[in-house]
Amino acid sequence: MLKRNMTAKRLNSVKEYYFSKKLREVASLIRSGKPIINLGIGSPDLIPSNLIMSELIKSVSNPKANHYQSYQGIPELRKAISDFYKKHYFVSIDPGSEVLPLIGSKEGIMHISMAFLNPGDHVLIPNPGYPTYSSVTKLLEANPVFYDLKETNSWLPDLKKIEKNDLTKVKIMWINYPHMPTGAQVKDDFFNKLIIFAKKHKILIVNDNPYSFILTKQPKSFLTTKGAMEIGMELNSLSKSFNMAGWRVGMLVGNPSNIKSVLKVKSNMDSGMYFGIQKAAIKALSLSNKWFDDLNTEYRQRRIIAWKIADKLNASYDNNAVGLFIWAKLSSNVNEIDILLKDLLYKKNIFITPGKIFGSQGDKYIRISLCVEKSKLEEALNRL
Repeated sequence: MLKRNMTAKRLNSVKEYYFSKKLREVASLIRSGKPIINLGIGSPDLIPSNLIMSELIKSVSNPKANHYQSYQGIPELRKAISDFYKKHYFVSIDPGSEVLPLIGSKEGIMHISMAFLNPGDHVLIPNPGYPTYSSVTKLLEANPVFYDLKETNSWLPDLKKIEKNDLTKVKIMWINYPHMPTGAQVKDDFFNKLIIFAKKHKILIVNDNPYSFILTKQPKSFLTTKGAMEIGMELNSLSKSFNMAGWRVGMLVGNPSNIKSVLKVKSNMDSGMYFGIQKAAIKALSLSNKWFDDLNTEYRQRRIIAWKIADKLNASYDNNAVGLFIWAKLSSNVNEIDILLKDLLYKKNIFITPGKIFGSQGDKYIRISLCVEKSKLEEALNRL
């Protein structure tokens, strides 16, 4: 038996992902017979289009399906991503040099960070925000620098406040709009200000954009704004928009130089995406707007019930927020919220995510997922 500690020191800087640990607890309660309703995680329960399923099944018999695939994805997939961006975001991208398919956008967060960060570099990270931005930064021995997002500022960064800090070591700034967990959308002039900020301080802006079709009137891309491609990149995903979370299909869009840098990392990390999933992704990206209309009709119905759940908990929320979650503020203090959520889980058999896992600015909040069928949401409401 090995005597010395064999794990890398970098693991001391991170904890196991909250949902990895918490869902084991929830699963244990379910195995013990508890009728848990999981309102915590944003994993779509709806199924993909039958057209997508059929394309996957058909592609399995293709002789190419069993081969290693290109690290850049098949040309048809890159073309489909380019066409998708043109149709929905009005962004023209070169499928040969400005797009990189990914095995999920979470993979992209790691690849981008590995491509641009050295130990000791600084990274601007939203608070509240997706915990993976911080954990990946720490794993690469770079330093997370959190910038506060506040409800009073529509959950947008205060760029003037950020500029009061020393930004000389900052290499990347993560943004995420529509925002998770708050559901905030970007005001029309914000991206213009952000591009000026990034050019001034020589910072790479990366917008993580998987929620742009969920309950929005018009999907937006950071890259629509003039000058964005010069200083920024955008991650996108089929997980939320097409109910394909477990299929692991994402994409990165940016200028050729930045894409080439990320490809250097990616080509050493995987052997390409399965052929059948690439073909299915092409089909997904070509679906008509009716797909999104039907999807959002279902989510609007669910959101009404989720709002009632928040009302029962005496929590306030923004009716104009978008995305897969209700971000609701409680009047209790943090300790009282912890007790409330524990009671909900163990006495009412309802799991709700505490906002504090997304950062200190989420301490007073909870997050309710819409990835639960209406009957289950109604049942949760009745239990309250």
